[in-house]
Amino acid sequence: MTYETRPTESLTLSASAGEHAVGPSVPGGSAPRVDVVRTTVVVSLAHALVDAYAGFVPPLLPRIMDKLGLSIALAATVAMTFSLATAVLQPILGWLSDRCCRRAFVIGGPLLSGVFLSLIGLAPTYSVLLAFLILAGLGNAAFHPPGAALAARVEAGAGSGARVSAFGFAGAAGYAVGPVAVVWLVAHRGLEGMWVAMLPALLLTPVALLALPRPPASRPGRLDRGALRELLADIVGPLAVVFAISTVAAFIQRVYLTLAPIIVAQAGGSEVRGAYAVSVYLAAQALGTVLGGFLTDRMDRRTLLVTLSLAAIPAHALAFALHPGSGAGLTAAAVAGFLNMAMVPPVVVMAQEMLPARAALGSGIVLGLAWAVASVAVIAVGAVADYTGPLSAALLSVPLLLGATVLALHPSLAPHARGSTGSPT
Repeated sequence: MTYETRPTESLTLSASAGEHAVGPSVPGGSAPRVDVVRTTVVVSLAHALVDAYAGFVPPLLPRIMDKLGLSIALAATVAMTFSLATAVLQPILGWLSDRCCRRAFVIGGPLLSGVFLSLIGLAPTYSVLLAFLILAGLGNAAFHPPGAALAARVEAGAGSGARVSAFGFAGAAGYAVGPVAVVWLVAHRGLEGMWVAMLPALLLTPVALLALPRPPASRPGRLDRGALRELLADIVGPLAVVFAISTVAAFIQRVYLTLAPIIVAQAGGSEVRGAYAVSVYLAAQALGTVLGGFLTDRMDRRTLLVTLSLAAIPAHALAFALHPGSGAGLTAAAVAGFLNMAMVPPVVVMAQEMLPARAALGSGIVLGLAWAVASVAVIAVGAVADYTGPLSAALLSVPLLLGATVLALHPSLAPHARGSTGSPT
């Protein structure tokens, strides 16, 4: 089979998949501009909210440890449980949403995540806390693949990269605001009073119900052996290449976020300086998402990925070597974070175009699954750091970005390299 994008066929397939289009079609297969813009705005708002809730867990761990009498090891398990719940099942949930109900996943995911993350302060035991986090993580995982698919709307024509960048920027902004908001809330109401944080999720639900157009009535297509073979061929084809690129980018990000504060501490810097390094890197990533989406629509995507991954190598090396807490180190961290996240929009759009009738599945693979694999791989870097020191381990990890450069040149990506021309919707 070939892997080139077939717009007409993608819309035909999407009808059997249940919900590839979320509004009435117009000649040529493009959705009306107002429908595309409204959908992107609402889904991006939901993304900001979902990721803001995801930011609740790290800053509350010390309070939760005190309340439930948890050890550091159990606290680490809490964080890992939530992280895995938000990532590992994204491909499966994306596949399910492609087949039946993307709109329902996009509406229900933030509600599930918001309600249960707002209840963690009321958890009476460690087991109940884990249950709340798993349910919240499933809501997070259910939202992201169909959310990215509805935001991008690759079938709507030019501007899919810009729409992905809006979606990504909203999530990054929400993740940055979430920790600050929940710490303020808990300082005023205590852990037992943080249940009021679910109100934005409750308010978003009717808004999304009214604003997101209903899909055409359809039944999920039957997944016979032929369809399964086609699906597997898609997954092991060029999609596997962009999955690997995304995994490398996510891995380098996790290495920085994990080791930068440790490097600062071992160099005699304060905890605040370590936090600055992380915050600067993440803030720059939000801006990188915008540039990556803009360029995805306007230049050869393989060239874009090669340029970004190559430039990210010296940027990350300097971000570590110049002492992450220093002025020069923070500047390098900003550049490194910017370049790292700029790689995400082209990867997401290419993945969705490779699976036009299963765009949420493609998003789940290159986002959720890639980030889950990267997070687990960081454990190995931690083991190396125990022997060589955190700075050496970090610098040894940076050249792996060259792998993303090589993968971006893979011939199977050539049919998907050209972005849409024209002004983004």
